[in-house]
Parts: sequence; structure tokens; C-alpha cells
Amino acid sequence: MMRTIKRVGFIGLGDQGGPMAEAVGEQGFELHVWARRSASLSAVAAVPHVVHDTAAGLAGSAQLIGLCLRDDADIWNLLDDQLLLANIATGTIIVNHATGDPDEAERISAHVTKAGAVYLDAPVSGGSPGTRTRTLTTFAGGPADAFEAARPVFAAFSDTVRLMGPVGAGQLTKLFNNALTITNMKNAEDVLALAVRVGLDLHALIHIIGASSGGSAALHALGKDITPELAEHLHHLMRRDMQHFADAVRRRGADPEEVLERALAGASGLVQAARLVARSGA
Repeated sequence: MMRTIKRVGFIGLGDQGGPMAEAVGEQGFELHVWARRSASLSAVAAVPHVVHDTAAGLAGSAQLIGLCLRDDADIWNLLDDQLLLANIATGTIIVNHATGDPDEAERISAHVTKAGAVYLDAPVSGGSPGTRTRTLTTFAGGPADAFEAARPVFAAFSDTVRLMGPVGAGQLTKLFNNALTITNMKNAEDVLALAVRVGLDLHALIHIIGASSGGSAALHALGKDITPELAEHLHHLMRRDMQHFADAVRRRGADPEEVLERALAGASGLVQAARLVARSGA
């Protein structure tokens, strides 16, 4: 019989995780949080929540614990150094919502299973706009029964949720999504630069193509959400994700080099493209 999740823990209340945790609280789940910095708790100030002094203290209070951390190394630190696993209740579902290495997800899952808990990798797509409107896409990997139990929690901040296979499949799907996004970004960067050279009104061009067959999420993001300041941060994350993508593809016997080359070029050109769009007033 499928469990009903009522108590949800959340760790990682940053730009992405904070609104996700807030959305969980909005849906009436009993929300438990821990943060390294007390300032991060402002992300959930608008919803009822219980603050724990340590990750270990939170561990036994929730049936599901969502993590939205920087990378896989932070997860290992939380599980072991911060004593989350040592204090967790049997059967607790631990969910990684960040982007990482599919093979590392399998290693983390094995470690979590030894402690009597269950691991899901469930990275999300949609960025800050998706978190604000609760319209993220969640790609999950892991046991089907744990996924079904977690689905109502995911639905709090997602409008599309899908189980893609065993542990690691969520990460692999997210990496392929990112590969398409970043290579599309390269297309947008190249076309917009040419538009400026031939004298087109960039603001008008982005608007009209966005409503036409040439529109894309990458073009929309450049025209609206990716400021030059954000681009300075994003292009580093893009390069990291593409290395994860290339490594995962190679380990599975395929050649990622052509896609990788174009995606890395897209990441490298992001700041310049964002500045170009900003100067145009688009």
C-alpha cells in the first residue's frame, strides 16, 4: 500500500530550493527545514514551518527530505559529515533535486539504502520563472513506489512530473535536457549577433520570432530572464553540466563530442549574448 507523505523536510533554501520549499508548505505539508545560514530561512517565512538546529535533528522528523544543494559533494557531506543518515528513520525518502552525475546518483543510492532509507534523483527544469509560477518539470529516477509516494510533493512546485527509470535516470534525462537547451542557446547567440550586424531591431526580432516557428526556450530566456549578471553565473554551471553529460554518454558507449563542442561554445558566448540583448532594450 502506498504511503501518504505528510511531513516533508527541505534542505537547500537558495534561489531554486527556497521557492520549492515554500510551495510545499503552501500545499499543507508539515514543512521541516534546516539551513546553514539563518538568512536563508526567509525563503519560507510566508508558510508554516519547523526550523531545526542541525541536519541530524531534522532527519527523524520527515517522511521525505528534499535536497537542493550545489553538487554531489554537498550531498555526501550532508549524509555523512552532517549525520543526516545516522539519524534518519527507516523508509524515509531522500530526494536530490539538483543536477549531478548519474553514476554518482547510483553510488549515493546504495549508501542511502544501507541506512534503511530510499533515494530518488529528481532534478528539476524551469529555472527561477518555473519556481515562481510552480511550473517546474521534475525528471525522477528510482523505485516506482517511492516515486508515487513522492509525486504529490513534486506536484507542489511542478506541472510536469515523470519517472524516467531507475536511480540515475532522472539525472541522465536532465543532462540531455540541458544539452539541448545549451546547444539551442548557441543557435540563438549566433542568429542574434548576425541580426545586429545587418541592422535589425533586436527587440522587435526577439518578440516576433518568439511567437513564430523559430521561437525557443533559449531565445525567450535571452530576451527576458538571462541578465548579463545572471549569465556570469550561469555559464559556469552550463559548462559543469555539459561535462557531466559528456562523461555519462561516454560511459554508456556513445560519442558526445559534436554536441559537447557546440554546447561549450554556447556556454562561452552566453555573457556576450546577454549583454547584446540588454543593450538593445529587448
